Amino acid sequence: MRTLFSSVALTIVFGMVFRPGAVFGQQPPPPPAPTTPLVLPITGVPPAGTVITNEETTPNGPTISGNTLNGTIQVQGVFGGSTPAGLATPEPLPLNLNDAIRRGIAFNLGVIGATNTERGARAAQRSALSRLLPDVSGTITAADEKVSLATLGLQSAQNLPPGFQFGRVLGPFHFFDAGVLARQRIVDLTALRNYRAAQDITTATAATALNDRDLVVLAVGGSYLQAIAAAARIDSARAQVETAQALYTQAVRQNEAGVNAQIDVDRSQVEWQVQRLRLISFQTDFATQKLTLGRIIGLPLGQEFTLTTMLQYRPVTQPSLQEALTTAFADRADLKAADAQVRAADQARKAAKAQYLPGFAVNGGYFLAGETPSQSNGTFSVLATVDFPIWSGGRIPADVAAADAAYNQRRAEYEDVRGRIDFEVRTAFLRLNATTEQMAVAESNRALAQNTLRQARDRFAAGVADTIEVVQAQESVATAEQDYIASLYALYLAKLSLARATGNTEAGVATLLQPNVP
Repeated sequence: MRTLFSSVALTIVFGMVFRPGAVFGQQPPPPPAPTTPLVLPITGVPPAGTVITNEETTPNGPTISGNTLNGTIQVQGVFGGSTPAGLATPEPLPLNLNDAIRRGIAFNLGVIGATNTERGARAAQRSALSRLLPDVSGTITAADEKVSLATLGLQSAQNLPPGFQFGRVLGPFHFFDAGVLARQRIVDLTALRNYRAAQDITTATAATALNDRDLVVLAVGGSYLQAIAAAARIDSARAQVETAQALYTQAVRQNEAGVNAQIDVDRSQVEWQVQRLRLISFQTDFATQKLTLGRIIGLPLGQEFTLTTMLQYRPVTQPSLQEALTTAFADRADLKAADAQVRAADQARKAAKAQYLPGFAVNGGYFLAGETPSQSNGTFSVLATVDFPIWSGGRIPADVAAADAAYNQRRAEYEDVRGRIDFEVRTAFLRLNATTEQMAVAESNRALAQNTLRQARDRFAAGVADTIEVVQAQESVATAEQDYIASLYALYLAKLSLARATGNTEAGVATLLQPNVP
C-alpha cells in the first residue's frame, strides 16, 4: 500500500512538472503565432480581356469611293465567351439591343469571372478580420488509462528511501474534463494592416467588376450595332441586285429590238453578277456577326434570332470635352479600382514594416475537471505573451522590399490608367465629331447618287446613253449606300465609345441611342 501510494504521489509530481495536461486532461491553447504580412502580386491589373473600338480610314471594300471612317470593335479574352443558358426554340428569337445587353451582363464570362473574383476578395477580407478577433473553442475529454511506470524508468531509480519501490504499473484510473479555450492577439499591427489592405482589395475588385460590366455593355452594344450594319448592307445589296437585274432585262429587250449593241447586254450582265457576288459576301458576314453576338451574350446553342433595333440617323447632342473629362475622372470604375489597389499596397507595406514592433497575445481556458462530471471542480489558466523579433535572418527587410516594389508598381499603374482615360475621352470626342460630319456628307451623297441613277436610266431608256453611264451610276449608288451604312455604324459606335470613355456605358447607352424628342 505504501509502495502504491508513493508511486501515485511521485507520478503526480512528475506529471505536474513535465506533462500537466496528460495528468489532469487540461491544456491551455498555445499562443497565436505572429501574423505574417499580406503579400500582394507585383501588378494589380487583372489578366482578363479587352474590348477595343476603333475608327479606321480605309477604302470601302470593292467600291470606288474615297476613304471613309469605318468603325470596328474587337472583343478579346474572356469577354468573347459566355455560358449558354436555356434551350433553343424552333422560332427565331426577337432580340432588341436592351435585351442583348441584359443577357450579356447575366451570362458573359467576363462579368461572371469578375463577380467570382469579388466574392473571393470578400472571403479573404473575412479571413483577415478573423486574426483580429478572439479564437474560442470548446473541449470535452474523458479518459481511462493505465500507465506503465517501467517505461518511464522509475523502477531503476537510485537512492530511494529504504523499503520504497515503484510499482510496475499505475492504474487503471480515469478522469473527465470539459472547458472553453480562448486566445487572441491583443496588439498585432501587422494583422490590422493586413485587414485594411484586404478591405481595399475588396473595394478594388468591386470596382473592377463594375468596369467589366461596362466592357460587356460595350462589347454587346458594338457587336449588335455591327450586326445591324451587316443586315443593312444586305438590304442595300439586295436592292442593287434587283436594280442590276432590271437593267439587264431592259438591255436584252433593247438589243432584241436592235436599239443597242451586244456589249451593252454583256456589260449590264456583268454588273448584275457583281452585285450578286457582293450580296453573297454581305450575307456571309452578317451570319458571322450574328454568331459572334450570340456567343457574347450566351444564347442557347443553335438559337436563331432576329435583330429588332434598327439604326436611324439623328443629330446628336454631346457634352463639351472638359465636361467629358471631368465625368470620366469621377466615374470611371477602372480608375477607382487602381486607386484602391494603391491604398491596398500602401497598407501591405505598412504591414511588412509592423513586423519590427512587438506584439501582445493572451490565451487561456476554463475547465471543469475530475473523475466524473458530478465530481468535477473548476480550474483555469491564463497566459500573457509578448513577442518581438530579435533576428529574422533578413526575412523582414525582404518583406518590406517586396511590398515597396508592389506599391511602386501600383502607383505607376494608377498614373497609366489616368493617362489612358484622358486619351480615350479625347479620342472618342474626335471620332464622334468626325463621324457626325461624315454622316451628314454620306446622307447627302446617297440622295445625289440615287438621283443620278434615275437620270442615267431615263437617258438609257430614251436611247441617248449607253450602259456605261448607267453602270457607273449604279456603282455610285452602291458605294454611296455602303458609305452611308458605314458612316451610320461608325457614328453610333463613336457614341457608345464616348459613353464608355466617360464611365457611363451601362447607364448612358440608352440615352445615347434613344430617339431625340423634339
